[in-house]
Amino acid sequence: MQKMYSKTSRLEHVNKNMVPKEETIKFLLDYSKALSVIDYNKLKFEALLN
Repeated sequence: MQKMYSKTSRLEHVNKNMVPKEETIKFLLDYSKALSVIDYNKLKFEALLN
């Protein structure tokens, strides 16, 4: 299994169907910008700031 993940992928081996759409990338980036994680003692609180 290590051999499968140790190789760098080349452009000709990348499956074209696996490339995400621009909308998906934008959604994930916007979500990560709006997500706030607050550590209080041993608790974690997640809040969406929108």
